[in-house]
Amino acid sequence: MTTQIPTLIGPAGTPVPKAILPGSFNPLHQGHLQLATTACQWLGCDVHYELSIKNVDKQDLTEEVLQQRAAQFSTVGPLWLTRAARFVEKAYVFPGVWFVVGYDTAVRMLDPKYSGSEATRDLALQTLLSLECRVLVGGRIDAMGTFHTWKEQAERLSQQHAKLFEELPEEAFRVDISSTMLRVKS
Repeated sequence: MTTQIPTLIGPAGTPVPKAILPGSFNPLHQGHLQLATTACQWLGCDVHYELSIKNVDKQDLTEEVLQQRAAQFSTVGPLWLTRAARFVEKAYVFPGVWFVVGYDTAVRMLDPKYSGSEATRDLALQTLLSLECRVLVGGRIDAMGTFHTWKEQAERLSQQHAKLFEELPEEAFRVDISSTMLRVKS
């Protein structure tokens, strides 16, 4: 059974943030926290977190899993719960926001597999721009130990879509950990 929540649930009395770090947070780890801290300094605004009960690749989160993951934020910072699996959906929920993501997530934003086709992907990227959203990308280490930065992908983008993304340089942010690595170790 899937959890039925409205499109958006946020911390009581908290205005919609200027920057948000979306993720599945399975588990929340130092990489997420450091990315949020670095983005806060880089952008000059608080960074909140977003957890969607819907996911493009996986089943919806159950009530039990949702509560477990949300509990990780009790002392961390504001957490928003949504039903927005794709970034274009998140943009409608959070217009004008900076999405703070790791390299692998930004690469998935460019992969037509996640939107259905190249045309649909391009329309989604254009929608993010039209809703005045931007994407701040932190680098990421891969399974082979290679650190990737957004510069590697930026050349693939049209000039128009390149405006959507901004790189956090390696000197500003590098944490060699991922939720996948942590799950494999446990």
